[in-house]
Amino acid sequence: MVFWIAVVLGCQLAGELTATLTGLPVPGPVLGMVLLFGYLVFRGELPQSLDSLAGALLRHLYLYFVPAAVGVTAHFALVRSQLVSIVIAVVVSSAIALAVAGLLVQALSRNTEQKDAV
Repeated sequence: MVFWIAVVLGCQLAGELTATLTGLPVPGPVLGMVLLFGYLVFRGELPQSLDSLAGALLRHLYLYFVPAAVGVTAHFALVRSQLVSIVIAVVVSSAIALAVAGLLVQALSRNTEQKDAV
């Protein structure tokens, strides 16, 4: 498992370096996750120890929200001054995500029904 911790952190570091050096408007950890995903697709399987590591991280997922909550608390005056914009952004982005997910499910279910009919 220690090897996979190093791989995950290495991918995050590579993503951070890529984002910093190229100036891409994408967070480094997201680029690192894409690198890890690409490696796993190339490998063709999910190693058991990486699966165990992911499970351990997900069991403690709530701890990852502590820094964000502290940041909101520390900058509460700024959040309060932009509250209407934040609420609108959350509502609109949630509605778009729901609509896209619904349309995708409809399209995929139609495609599956057509294949089953053949």
